Amino acid sequence: MQSRKFAFLPLVFALAAGALLPGAATAAKPAAQKKPAVEAPAPLAGQSVVEGGVPAIPAKAWLLMDADSGEVLASANPDEPLPPASLTKMMTSFLVEQALRSGKLKEGDLVSVSENAWCRGSSTESCMYLPLNGQATVIDILRGIVIQSGNDASKAIAEHMAGSEEGFAKLMNAEAKRLGMTHTNFVNATGLPDPAHKSSARDLAILARAIIRDSSNYYSLYAEREFKYNNIKQGNRNALLYTDSTVDGLKTGHTQEAGYCLVTSSKRNDMRLITVILNTHSAKARADESRKLLGWGFSRFEKASPIQPGAVVTDAKIRFGKADTVAAGLGAPWTLTVPRGQKLQTSVQVKPDLEAPVTKGAVIGKVVAESNGKPIGEAPLVAQADVERAGFMLRMWQYLVK
Repeated sequence: MQSRKFAFLPLVFALAAGALLPGAATAAKPAAQKKPAVEAPAPLAGQSVVEGGVPAIPAKAWLLMDADSGEVLASANPDEPLPPASLTKMMTSFLVEQALRSGKLKEGDLVSVSENAWCRGSSTESCMYLPLNGQATVIDILRGIVIQSGNDASKAIAEHMAGSEEGFAKLMNAEAKRLGMTHTNFVNATGLPDPAHKSSARDLAILARAIIRDSSNYYSLYAEREFKYNNIKQGNRNALLYTDSTVDGLKTGHTQEAGYCLVTSSKRNDMRLITVILNTHSAKARADESRKLLGWGFSRFEKASPIQPGAVVTDAKIRFGKADTVAAGLGAPWTLTVPRGQKLQTSVQVKPDLEAPVTKGAVIGKVVAESNGKPIGEAPLVAQADVERAGFMLRMWQYLVK
């Protein structure tokens, strides 16, 4: 009976978040039974504005980031520390993924379920429904965290990796510091309410970007719509996974204090965007506002390559070398995310008084991209060939001539 009870949850989550496609049939309710609409918070004042403005987002904080560069394209209150609810579990899953990547954990390792980690089936929290005093594999635990948002899974792996949830929180904070999450403090592995447990929209976007970049072997889990464990099938609460094939992550969150939260990522053609919505008023709103922000971002921005790799940008002067100059260019492809149609100009800055020897690939300056007189990005300028140091007599001659 329990298996059948949970088998239809993916559809329930999609319905709850307003995820059905336009035109889908719905049952009409009599007007007398219709519940009054929940009043949405007003759009925030003081949100950062790029050329052309941004959509009004009724949330306490939100952010749109280019995943490749980490550039924030638009935001409101991006650095305000707020309760992150189950968005916390992105750090929990990230630490598991990195331990798997390094070999500290193996997918088949067994994780024991203590009474502290065990979920008693309360309707107030998300559970994977791990058996008390039972065991589960690390890969099942990871799916339980990412897809089912299991508090029991998060606590069990925390105890497995660090001995206690408190010890695991120290690992979480150390990793947050390493990633540059400067407005975050984790107290637990689940996101359950605690006055000291906070994160910001910018920090959560940084974490999402790290997962996409550094956990590529496991990132596909964030797009899975359902997971069945212990004969209980549960659906992913990220409603955009059901309606937008370009969305492939990442995590939902909700508590009374945190409101409804969502971090998403979407890749269309050659551009990937990350959105963070914190503290909006409903599951439907967090999906709708994320969808709106992604649509606006992809319609207003595009990728641009100011200079092609391999192209010689300038000939840099070299002192005391067998050659007086060395060809300089980019060492790797360079792309920027810019408003559509924006024209770019580039300028070259070479390090002063370069001396031989110079090896191919050495950074000898930088190229700066500008638009309307404002810098919008830069890339290293590297030597395209070796330049050997001249002999003593030639160096002396060059010195005297100079």
